[in-house]
Amino acid sequence: MGPVLCMISRGDAHLAESGRDLVTRTTAAAGAGVHLIQIREPRLEAGSLASLVRLCLRAVAGTRARLIVNDRLDVALVTGAHGVHLRASSPPARLVRSAAPRGFLVGRSIHSAADAVRVSDEGGLDYLLFGTVFPTPSKPGTAGAGVAGLRAAVEATSLPVLAIGGVDGDRVADVAQAGAAGFAAIRFWAGPDRDLSRAVVTANAVFAHSRR
Repeated sequence: MGPVLCMISRGDAHLAESGRDLVTRTTAAAGAGVHLIQIREPRLEAGSLASLVRLCLRAVAGTRARLIVNDRLDVALVTGAHGVHLRASSPPARLVRSAAPRGFLVGRSIHSAADAVRVSDEGGLDYLLFGTVFPTPSKPGTAGAGVAGLRAAVEATSLPVLAIGGVDGDRVADVAQAGAAGFAAIRFWAGPDRDLSRAVVTANAVFAHSRR
């Protein structure tokens, strides 16, 4: 089974050009075979965020990609998004689940194996996002939990765990061997469409090889 790939928006869609680019890149990501596309735009107020999410939902229509909204359950529900990604400080997933329709995806960010145990016991989650795993430009000064930290989180829960933070082409094999179900990244958004397609193909091949 191939990895679950999650693309996360850059957080700059408050700029008009970046907002248009996000819709374009969402279309490319869905066409390339990305499974989850997380709209993480904390600078947008609810109305603007909802408009952007609706455009991105049209972009993934007819593909297997699922669009999830970071933190804003209200926007996810009103737009008909496929799910919500909860921050570490967000309400318990079981409360979110009680307000969501059937089939709605609920994920949560975690930073340790202890977090994985705690939120798994609370129930209501479909997946976990663990990080930061490796040093990354988006979080300068953060050393990262490393492969050992990722493996500990994976072993602490029965939920699928996605890795985030510095997961470039050279580290995909490490993530696969640690038992992660896949990985998430922001930097995939920077390159042309062909780079995105190549990244998906490479990730699938590396995971398949690492799990033989």
